[in-house]
Amino acid sequence: MDAIEQTVPPSTHQLVIPLQIGRFSLRSRLIVGTGKYGSYQLMGEALTASGADCVTVAVRRERLLDAQGQSIMDFLPLDRLTILPNTAGCFTASDAVRVARLGRELLEQLGNAGAGWVKLEVLGDKKTLLPDPVGTLEACRELVSDGFTVLCYTSDDPIMAARLRDAGAASVMPAGSPIGSGRGVANPSAISLVLQLLKDSAHGGSPEYPVIVDAGVGTPSDVTQAMELGADGVLLNTGIAHARDPIAMAHAMRLACDAGYLGARAGRIPRRLYATASSPWEGVITHIPGE
Repeated sequence: MDAIEQTVPPSTHQLVIPLQIGRFSLRSRLIVGTGKYGSYQLMGEALTASGADCVTVAVRRERLLDAQGQSIMDFLPLDRLTILPNTAGCFTASDAVRVARLGRELLEQLGNAGAGWVKLEVLGDKKTLLPDPVGTLEACRELVSDGFTVLCYTSDDPIMAARLRDAGAASVMPAGSPIGSGRGVANPSAISLVLQLLKDSAHGGSPEYPVIVDAGVGTPSDVTQAMELGADGVLLNTGIAHARDPIAMAHAMRLACDAGYLGARAGRIPRRLYATASSPWEGVITHIPGE
């Protein structure tokens, strides 16, 4: 018997279209953070396992050298990764703008392409870590006028998301749930409204406008849900860094992001109240000859 010819299905790397944010193009739609790891060595291994080609670094909190004399930059392959500096820990617009400019200066010195953009966070308080909408909008306008490609962390309020887009944000990043909470997408309906409003041309949007769910996801299923809702990407940190096995979890998050992306675009079957037979009723054998 002739051997059955087998075809190898294309890898998810070939099927997932790169994510375009302003002038930046990302092969992976999973963006990961660099904080909260037990060691820089573990962080580096987890980042590799995640498949991400963009990682975010908190400029305000990171120091060039830690207590052991190690620098976080020594564990980040800058020739392969695009660094996305963020303004985590800022509670005023002026502070966020200052930190963003500091991040740009540092990355220009390192020759990294991430010098041209920033993940903008202006927080309202230290307990909830929810965004300050007024401060975020103010800082966004100033940074856009200063030439930054601005990615804005915001709540899941669709009206605020639209205001940030109209202020020039290259991407709006609604929170799935509070930072580090692991609650996943707490309000899927709100995220759906954000996506519809920002991508609807009738409301000044575009189907190509990138919306990235940021914060609160804790499991691969959370990532898949966000992507199945129609998000263009997911940014996470704690879900990997505080997992029992960060490297294994990074692998899982990578696969979940690709699965959610492909599943959303493949088109799910409609939900039905009753069963639908997989095989036709016609031609069913009702009598076996000889019995």
